[in-house]
Amino acid sequence: MDNQKLAKEILAGVGGESNVNSLVHCATRLRFKLKNRDIVNKDQVADIPGVVTVMESGGQFQVVIGNTVSDVYQAFNGISHLVDDDQSAAPAATDEKETIFGKFVDLVSGLFTPLLGVMAGAGILKGLLSIALQLKWVVANTSTYTILNAIADSLFYFLPVLLAITAARKFKANTFVAVTIAGTLVYPSIITLANPGVHADLFGIPLVMVKYTSTVIPIILAVYVASKIEKFLNDHLHESIKNFITPMVVLVTVVPLTLMVFGPFGVYVGNALAAVLTAIFNFSPIIAGALMATAWQILVIFGLHWGIVPVMLNNLATLGKDPLKPGVAISVFAQAGATLGVMLKTKNKQFKALSASAAISALFGITEPAIYGVTLRLKRPFIIAVSSAAIGGGIAGFAGSAGYAAGPSSILMIPAFYGKTGAGFVGFLIAMVVAFSTAAILTYLIGFEDVPVKADSLAANKEKPQVGEPTTTHIFSPLTGTIVPLAEIKDKAFASGALGKGVAILPTKGEVLSPVDGTITMAFATGHAIGLTANDGTEILIHIGLDTVKLNGQYFTLKVEQDQKVKVGDPLVTFDLDAIKAAGYDITTPVIITSMAPHEDMIESTQTEIETGERLATLI
Repeated sequence: MDNQKLAKEILAGVGGESNVNSLVHCATRLRFKLKNRDIVNKDQVADIPGVVTVMESGGQFQVVIGNTVSDVYQAFNGISHLVDDDQSAAPAATDEKETIFGKFVDLVSGLFTPLLGVMAGAGILKGLLSIALQLKWVVANTSTYTILNAIADSLFYFLPVLLAITAARKFKANTFVAVTIAGTLVYPSIITLANPGVHADLFGIPLVMVKYTSTVIPIILAVYVASKIEKFLNDHLHESIKNFITPMVVLVTVVPLTLMVFGPFGVYVGNALAAVLTAIFNFSPIIAGALMATAWQILVIFGLHWGIVPVMLNNLATLGKDPLKPGVAISVFAQAGATLGVMLKTKNKQFKALSASAAISALFGITEPAIYGVTLRLKRPFIIAVSSAAIGGGIAGFAGSAGYAAGPSSILMIPAFYGKTGAGFVGFLIAMVVAFSTAAILTYLIGFEDVPVKADSLAANKEKPQVGEPTTTHIFSPLTGTIVPLAEIKDKAFASGALGKGVAILPTKGEVLSPVDGTITMAFATGHAIGLTANDGTEILIHIGLDTVKLNGQYFTLKVEQDQKVKVGDPLVTFDLDAIKAAGYDITTPVIITSMAPHEDMIESTQTEIETGERLATLI
């Protein structure tokens, strides 16, 4: 059935848009919060072609669709106002309380994550242009340099405008109003008011003018306040006037407030942070560099590194460079080096391949596979990597190294550490090489407790079919725990087999590993469910716990992204098993074969207890 037609029939069955408070979706189902349950025809919805089944749980009317749920969800966009394009995979609302710091980390990641890719590209170009200028490959004050410099620098110059977009999405404000506020702050005539000797006032009220190009804090504060004013006005103004009165009032209110209060406050706070960091590095650049390099990957493990991102961007805006970034990059290279050492040392062929892949990923700035899949798993290599990073960080601090552009730290970002004069760049290269090689050599020499072949050398478990035998595919267990027959779990949609054959596992460890070689086809930000397509076309859904989408991502950490290639044993998700159970959720995890083609049948494991990497099922 056409997705839009399916959406129309479902919407009619639940009583129309006027009967829906909210609509979200998870891995397999649409989740409606309804105003009046009595007018809903449950049987009618269940009988719609394309609907697997209908369930009611946790105050939600749940329409089970299957793998195409996100496509059906998007189809509601054309027939209703229920879908927010910026929140298309938003989880169901939850009453779970979140810490203040947790909210801050979520805010920062939401604001800056969408910009990381273009930041990296612009940062690399900025560094390469600095090198080319020093080597006389390009000449300043020429049109060629002007154009290239504009390309490299425009993102950072107009950073408030880009942050206005992400902040508007995060705070649910009008994006165009937010961009207009940011545009006012970087408007040429406004910038000239910040020049020395220029007096500025607003209706006689003196203004402390600052330059807002490349700033971070002022626009975030401005858009947050704008979102609150906008919501208040929209709730109280008549429909006939609010579409133009609300934007006007927000603009004439928030822009002056920003110029008088938020702007100076944000800039002064940013300057104060920069001054503190400068003082620390001036006191002992060696100790400061070593501490930053030591701490970064530890912060990454706990998800706390996002709290440092605004400080680093602010340093670029206020100082023109960031002394923290070399430590971040060096910690990344140290993890890559330790992972390389593991690859060279391990006798387990499967783990050797995993380590090689993780080491390459780390060199390109993705350290999670290296940390969670290799170094932290083995403990000793992680400690070696952190110690090696401290040595490299101290060298970089001594050399006065700094980053001159934002973006994820990787081997491609090396040019971003080359400033206008190249000061500290050679020291950074030395520090990087020292951290990488020290971590690799010490990991190899000191060694570690190797991964047993039984659990991880999955190639040993695979049986090559003989001539005349049916072709088989093995599904390896993504979890450690107790196997539970699918029919015995409490969720009817899974237990009935309507979504596909499979088994369930009651986990005893909070880690999900890839059960096949393949591609990630569903990577929900909430981390509660993940879908894969094996290289032979088999489609698999792993749903961690029942109704855990309501946790809104709390206690889950996603380790992969959409369309990422994975190997058997690669980490997919980690989760806090005890916290989820303490929150009252059933942690039984269905592992569903949502599409068995090209196979015809499935043979389940006869084990009652299983570990990650052991054979869970065989498809014939």
